[in-house]
Amino acid sequence: MDRAPSSQTVTLGDIAVQFGCELRGDPDTRIDRVAALDAAATGSICFLVNPRWRDSLRATAASAVVLDRIFLDDCKVAALVARNPHAVFARIAQLFHPLPPPRAGIHQSAVVEPDALIDPTAEIQALAYIGCGARIGPRVIVGQSAVVGALVELAADVRLLPRATVCSGVRIGPRSIIHPGAVIGGDGFGHASDSGSWVRVPQIGTVIIGADVEIGCNTAIDRGALGDTVIEDGVKIDNQVQIGHNCRIGAHTAIAGRVGMAGSSIIGQRCQFAGDAGVAGHVTICDDVIVTARALITTNVDKPGVYSGAFAAEPARDWKRLVAEFRRIGKLRDRVRRLEKPDGGDVEELDP
Repeated sequence: MDRAPSSQTVTLGDIAVQFGCELRGDPDTRIDRVAALDAAATGSICFLVNPRWRDSLRATAASAVVLDRIFLDDCKVAALVARNPHAVFARIAQLFHPLPPPRAGIHQSAVVEPDALIDPTAEIQALAYIGCGARIGPRVIVGQSAVVGALVELAADVRLLPRATVCSGVRIGPRSIIHPGAVIGGDGFGHASDSGSWVRVPQIGTVIIGADVEIGCNTAIDRGALGDTVIEDGVKIDNQVQIGHNCRIGAHTAIAGRVGMAGSSIIGQRCQFAGDAGVAGHVTICDDVIVTARALITTNVDKPGVYSGAFAAEPARDWKRLVAEFRRIGKLRDRVRRLEKPDGGDVEELDP
């Protein structure tokens, strides 16, 4: 997503006050951009959270670094001490690179149905389509070739980026961002089996998206079959994610790329899903659960914590040896039980 280039200079003292940091250094130091530790120059501000970058911290040419107090001894330049350096740095970066404001108006190549309601401060870009009865709120941006279906509601400051599609009846809360290629409100995968063939089930629900939600490129969020699919406030969804019909994603949950959530799964608040993780249908996950990469959740999770379920990659020769050992586990188990029996007799076979 394009952001406005940095065009301002701010003193380090003003940044410290605005973002509640403890300043170690000259408050009159001028900052005009953000940068990585190993690519910084005079005027740059950086951040550090990972101890592996300590050498880069010692050598940085930045004017200032946002960091935790434990790294102060390694910092040779001005420092802003913060409890959450990454979050503080993110807010500083927004200061220097704000989102561009909408340019109010409707491009002459856009197609707008006569009964659509568009706030005069909204921007409708080239080749966009606005459907019947759609309601476009203040300062909304509808990007190039984006589609807004019939009866869609986009609240204030929503950004629908180029080629994103919002299907009929979807409601999106304020300040949410939909990235290119995302499809919100397509039909869910609903079919009834009948003697070896499939009967399509009409998907008559919709999708309701809360405030401050961000949805990545080419992600699909299906509309509900009877009820609605709901994405609560502050949820962050990466690229190429699939959210099935009637799912509910709790507030401030973060979902990395290529995660799949089958229909009617219910996810709690503040959960985190790493890449390629999956959730089976009709599963409920409580608040504050972390699911690591490629793990598959097939039953309800009712305790917060970290859940894993995938093997990490091994050298091919080692993996073949492990597979051979897996295949022998049943025989080895029975042999151990036989040896443990006092008379050494036969043992009852155990379920695998």
